[in-house]
Amino acid sequence: MFVILVPNNGLVIYCGTIVNEDGKEKKVNIDFEPFRPVNTSLYLCDNKFHTEALNALLADDSKFGFIVMDGNGALFGTLSGNTREVLHKFTVDLPKKHGRGGQSALRFARLRIEKRHNYMRKVAETAVQMFISGDKVNVEGLVLAGIADFKSDLSQSDMFDQRLQAKILKIVDVSYGGENGFNQAIDLAGEALAGDSGKYCFGVDDTLKALEMGAVEILIVWENLNVNRYVLKVTGSD
Repeated sequence: MFVILVPNNGLVIYCGTIVNEDGKEKKVNIDFEPFRPVNTSLYLCDNKFHTEALNALLADDSKFGFIVMDGNGALFGTLSGNTREVLHKFTVDLPKKHGRGGQSALRFARLRIEKRHNYMRKVAETAVQMFISGDKVNVEGLVLAGIADFKSDLSQSDMFDQRLQAKILKIVDVSYGGENGFNQAIDLAGEALAGDSGKYCFGVDDTLKALEMGAVEILIVWENLNVNRYVLKVTGSD
């Protein structure tokens, strides 16, 4: 009986026949563990080695934090590149709204508010444990997701650490709690995580000024642009 243990970060295997510099065929077999977890499962026969999943690991090392809240509990997770990780989750039993009247309704309402307050406090305290290390925030940004008003109440609560409040990138509404809500929050927060400022300019003059200021991150040039730029340098003076 053979037991095959896959490494923690997954396993990448490339095997096939290649043509070397002398024009001769050579069989190769390459296997290794990626330096970061790879979440893609792929078995493919082709005329080339596919490295798209590995390229995605190199694309971005930024790590973002997620807090997903609903009436049943909270989930804390991170996203780095295409790798998501659930750090911690817990459940909660919040009382539903009470339909009876009189003093019983008032007492029940107070208990409901108290339990909701305690739930919010626990989420805020757990967020510090998950996303602050060595007195510093350990994620590039934070996404709050949830059902109803839980995530908005957390973002405005005095119990929520100010260092984490400053890192909030987006607050999104999701249809689920738990891991399904986590996946949905990743999709909804995609634009915010990409860091697109939404700022742009066009035209030769404005674009050249932006280039001179070092304010251009992506430059798109039409290949048939009929513009020449001349830079004159004065080497001496009369």
